[in-house]
Amino acid sequence: MIRALGLSVTVGDRDLVTGATFDIHAGDKVGLVGRNGAGKTTLLRTISGARRADGGTVMITGPLGFLPQDPRVDGGRHKELVLPYVLSARGLDEQQRELERFRVAMEADPTTKAIAQYSKAEERFGADGGYRAEADVYRILAGLGLPAARATSTIGVLSGGERRRVELARILFGGTDNLILDEPTNHLDVDAKLWLMGFLRSYRGTLLVVSHDLELLDQAITRVLHVDEGDLREYKGTYSQYQVSRVQDEERLSKLAARQEAEIGRLSTLADKVRHSSAKRAKLAKSLDKRVDRLASEQVTPIQKARTVRYKFPEPPACGRDVLDVRGLEKSFGTRTIWAGIDFGIRRGERLLVLGLNGAGKTTMLRILAGVEPYDDGEIAFGHNVSVGYYAQEHEGIQSGVSVLDHMRGGVLTTETERRGALGAFGLVGDVAHQDAGTLSGGEKTKLALAQLVAARHNVLLLDEPTNNLDPASRTAVAQALGAWPGTILLVSHDPEFVEALAPDQALLLPEGDLDYWSNDLLDLVPLA
Repeated sequence: MIRALGLSVTVGDRDLVTGATFDIHAGDKVGLVGRNGAGKTTLLRTISGARRADGGTVMITGPLGFLPQDPRVDGGRHKELVLPYVLSARGLDEQQRELERFRVAMEADPTTKAIAQYSKAEERFGADGGYRAEADVYRILAGLGLPAARATSTIGVLSGGERRRVELARILFGGTDNLILDEPTNHLDVDAKLWLMGFLRSYRGTLLVVSHDLELLDQAITRVLHVDEGDLREYKGTYSQYQVSRVQDEERLSKLAARQEAEIGRLSTLADKVRHSSAKRAKLAKSLDKRVDRLASEQVTPIQKARTVRYKFPEPPACGRDVLDVRGLEKSFGTRTIWAGIDFGIRRGERLLVLGLNGAGKTTMLRILAGVEPYDDGEIAFGHNVSVGYYAQEHEGIQSGVSVLDHMRGGVLTTETERRGALGAFGLVGDVAHQDAGTLSGGEKTKLALAQLVAARHNVLLLDEPTNNLDPASRTAVAQALGAWPGTILLVSHDPEFVEALAPDQALLLPEGDLDYWSNDLLDLVPLA
């Protein structure tokens, strides 16, 4: 159970939540929703205990599994194998090692004490589910789209998306009474999302989740908490039912606020008219003033309506007709060859979608083309006057300790007004410009990274999951802006609607290297991307 009493969360001089009280019981599946920057991630971190509350209390009954939006594996564990790392969520990795020590000691010297130590450890291991644990781990990893071979890989060789899935697998395997998950479907293909939805539907504990995956919210949750401008409101039902209720609330509270405002105005005007007429009327004016004060204290605050979001990318600078030519490209990690003999080209204004199973090297391909990852063999040739901008799914270009505005320096925008204008085009306005970029939400980091691309005036964009963490309105706006942009795009995305909006010309299937002209039939393969 998760209980919040008078919870307040403040960042800087901004109140994200004030005096919120709610209970989440076993079996409750609660979705926390709101626009990017409303404070969802900060609120989750506060409830989980990763951040201190600024007021009120949070009480959690039973153990908690928390998946942050940007999970980081302890640097000392990068050389650890995936399987024991996941098993460690229930302490079974240490039990395995202890059991093996007792077995070796017993075989070397089978005394009564040694046999008893081994028997006791084996009994505890079996009672804790140790003998079926590895099968459970493989099942969870497979459900989240990680093949069995990855269980014997070290954590350090995994891609960012794979590490995130391992963290999620570890939390799910932990079997805690409470789950708090921040964007659990990031980097998951459709099959893995479906598996996760099924897991969460059957989960009997307490679930609090932030997700911009509307399908997940519709299928897995029973209540919604909406956070915006310091206000936390609760709605019963799925995300679709919440949307209907939210619109009804907006209309109802707007009409009620208007009626209250009109009545306060009428009574105030009447009080002013009679205030100085006579002693009797002065008494009436005081009575009217009290009614005005009471109405003002009870006055409702209208709900802010959803904002219309529009983004625009400026015209790209001119470049040659042939933008990129790749011949015989090969990449390996250690003894494992990711792909070899990759050939493809792209011309000005074309859009190329990179497809492939998890671990096929899609992110690696974009990193190589961006010049941040070396390759083993082959040739890469960019055309005349090509300027390449890279959007990294892990927000690698965003640095903690550096302000949002300072991230915009170094491009073609020379004045603070121009840089603020580019930020404002993506909804990053006001004091956010001076905020430490490391404290931004995932959606705000996405918007900052996109603003950086706009500021640099590139004519070729390498986009790796550019819609992760974006709220629905922002995701649609980014799709429309890029769909209308005449530059060249190489894209990796798990979002079929986003891909359809960009209307690719070609698709490159990895690791085979097959190149095909795009048709909407290939949308069925996007979940593999």
